[in-house]
Amino acid sequence: MRQNTPPPEPDNVGLARIRLSDTRWIKGKQMNLDYKTIRSKRKTYALQITPEGLLIRAPLRAADEDIYAFVQKHRRWIETHLQKQAERKRQLDGVTPLRPEELRELAERAKTVIPLRVQYYAAQLGVTYGRITIRCQRTRWGSCSASGNLNFNVLLMLAPPEVLDSVVVHELCHRLEMNHSPRFYAEVLRVFPEYRKWHGWLKENGKVLMKMAE
Repeated sequence: MRQNTPPPEPDNVGLARIRLSDTRWIKGKQMNLDYKTIRSKRKTYALQITPEGLLIRAPLRAADEDIYAFVQKHRRWIETHLQKQAERKRQLDGVTPLRPEELRELAERAKTVIPLRVQYYAAQLGVTYGRITIRCQRTRWGSCSASGNLNFNVLLMLAPPEVLDSVVVHELCHRLEMNHSPRFYAEVLRVFPEYRKWHGWLKENGKVLMKMAE
């Protein structure tokens, strides 16, 4: 599942040094929208929603009027995703962290449920695996080492069962392909056709789950 922002084209680091005069906040005339513009030696424009707001990447000599026209052209997309960002922030602000005893209970359940899902999908894929470790993490949902040891986040127990399955299948497929190539995803989708749907759910809601462990 791709992120909900058009991926900006990477700038050449050696050429993209931004002088203070090239980075500034501009007020949209009719949109009442603040956005930051970064000019660099690039040929295209790009939009990016960041935690600080809207970022526009523009060619070094782009006129303010041209940047404004680009923003206006994508106004609906910008407003939609800024609203989504604001909603996610409201959700995060309203999260109540789990108590230590609740996390321990979750971990006990995970020690029973997750190995069974790993066993099931390993058989579907025809792969072996090593040790299974379950812990509370703040940045990752799962991992697979070169030796086949698997690591899963206990917070997956708070998600729909299909989300857990999507992570289990993802990590087990690394026993076939230690990369994220088309062949890797072909294996993932062969065993779990709804992978993109539930991977998308996790990308959309994962921060809320992570917040529950703070």
